[in-house]
Amino acid sequence: MAGVLRNTLKTTFILTLLAALCVGIGAVWGRGGIIIGLVVALALTGGSYWFSDSIAIRAARAVPVSEAQMPDYYAVVRDLCTRANLPMPRLYVTPDRQPNAFATGRNPDHAAVAVTQGILEVCTWDELRGVLAHEMSHVGNRDILISSVAATIAMAITMLARFAAWGGLFFGGSRDNRGENLFELLALIILAPLAAMLLQLALSRSREYEADRSGARLIGDGEPLARALAKLEAASRQIPMPMARREMAPLYIVNPLAGMNVSMKGLFSDHPPTADRIARLRSREWAK
Repeated sequence: MAGVLRNTLKTTFILTLLAALCVGIGAVWGRGGIIIGLVVALALTGGSYWFSDSIAIRAARAVPVSEAQMPDYYAVVRDLCTRANLPMPRLYVTPDRQPNAFATGRNPDHAAVAVTQGILEVCTWDELRGVLAHEMSHVGNRDILISSVAATIAMAITMLARFAAWGGLFFGGSRDNRGENLFELLALIILAPLAAMLLQLALSRSREYEADRSGARLIGDGEPLARALAKLEAASRQIPMPMARREMAPLYIVNPLAGMNVSMKGLFSDHPPTADRIARLRSREWAK
């Protein structure tokens, strides 16, 4: 219950932050811009709450699969749901060759789990069980709303910053203050997405450790997830996920951008070190 309340407060905070940012960007155009910013804020905050799961699934190009198509996938997740006393989520597969997985949704009753085509080829079903236990732990720990909302907001912040920059360049006022406006807009282009990235970093790492622990407890063994993480870490560095968005990266079990030339990916990693996660699982920290 304490974890649910904590995540609810975090979600409220980031939605409020988004609203404030929209109004602040609107202020570039004066009082009328503030009103427009407020309207946009209401639309984005509502949309990020109600539709963040759909946005994440669409961004990942995930497609739903039926039990007839993938009976093993359904059997493993259904067993985990029974163990955790959770409702059955919607199940998806993405076309990505990189082995990875994520969970999304606003609550356990509206949850979705997606695995990539690559993970189905690399991992055994025992290892996939460890991965899916991790993802269902995100659902049970009520992480999925805050992570999905944070990803949606990060995309929205980047979009708003670009929109404000172009609007400011074309409608930035008189020649006397255009140089000053240009400086402010350049700062906005750089700082707004950076703020979104830092927001996600603050939310991501502790959640991954806790989902590892909860997932290992759920199946009574940390070894399947440890083996899967070792495979996923190695493969993610060799097989890029070119369609992955930077804002979506924290949703995945391992960083999908590890195999790509992404600016500052090492400095601003939104996942804890995989070697550390594996060591914790194999030391049976989860059983303490």
